[in-house]
Amino acid sequence: MKTHFIFVAVILSILFACDNKPVAKLTLSGLDPTKFQTEINNAHTALYILKNKTGMEVCITNFGGRIVSIMVPDKSGKMQDVALGLDNIDDYINIPNNFGASIGRYANRIAQGRFVLDGDTIQLPQNKHGHCLHGGPKGWQCQVYDAQQIDSATLELTYFSPDGDENFPGNVTAKVIYQLTNDNAIHINYKATTDKKTVINMTNHSFFNLSGDPSKVSTNDILYINADYFTPIDSTSMTTGEIASVKETPMDFTIPKVIGQDINNDFVQLKNGNGYDHNWVLNTKGDINQIAAKLTSPESGISLEVYTNEPGIQIYTGNFLNGTVTGKKGIIYNQRTAVCLETQHYPDSPNKKDWPSVVLEPGQTYNSECIYKFSVEK
Repeated sequence: MKTHFIFVAVILSILFACDNKPVAKLTLSGLDPTKFQTEINNAHTALYILKNKTGMEVCITNFGGRIVSIMVPDKSGKMQDVALGLDNIDDYINIPNNFGASIGRYANRIAQGRFVLDGDTIQLPQNKHGHCLHGGPKGWQCQVYDAQQIDSATLELTYFSPDGDENFPGNVTAKVIYQLTNDNAIHINYKATTDKKTVINMTNHSFFNLSGDPSKVSTNDILYINADYFTPIDSTSMTTGEIASVKETPMDFTIPKVIGQDINNDFVQLKNGNGYDHNWVLNTKGDINQIAAKLTSPESGISLEVYTNEPGIQIYTGNFLNGTVTGKKGIIYNQRTAVCLETQHYPDSPNKKDWPSVVLEPGQTYNSECIYKFSVEK
């Protein structure tokens, strides 16, 4: 009889243990950090969580240095996730996307994937309309950064890009430092050094939906861009070399206006970009204390101000989202359900000698800064 009781007790303890497996602690945005743990080319991926004293949360994976979620309060005080993304590492690996990525070596486009540096013609991969887009198909958004969480609000990511990486010259060591401040701002600082003359242009490719509901379009948001000029594109989205005035065109956001007001106008630049997908020449002249752009959702009251030391900002209105990607919480991402605000040098600068230089030489340190500051307008 004693043996029988012991046997029953053992069975019950096993069943109890099975029914009470440790439950993964979810982030405020509802992410399961265990779903971001894997190994890619002998490098480990994870989800890193930044928090500030006001309760804001930013989740980042070191795969591509991506912002996965951003939780900020709306006008009623409810926390909203304002960044599009995926809820597991497998989807980030297998679904072509740039959601939240730290882009390198060269954000945006280089014409025909070709440029000349000190008399040598460099031929890069051609992965978009014959051009090199975002550093090629194996750009840094597809690589694993080494990660070090400095404190609860700071994450430092490091990536070593060898000479010849996607045919770019030079051994480059790059850093992306994310810092969440107590005034609800994400400070992003990019740094890089090289042992051989090269070109570099980094940015963050977050897709923002400030309503907190990415099933809704973002064309009702109000946009301000501190720029009197922009760089027109051709039908392949390549800059023509012209710097054109925004005055009396749909490209004028010097007075804040609803994004959708002119987006479907019969204007060649909007046709070429299938909407807004252009670089604006900022009036700020590298002064990070001046506002570069501001995006506001009338629905949620959430505003996003952008500050940078870069000369340009690429605004992309999610024109090519087409319902083929299912994101966090099972929400399908349809056309124009997000806005990207990518601070950077102008597209194809290596081939435009009169534009601000993107050349980095040995002994120099590339330094680019971007601040995404969130607030509420009631």
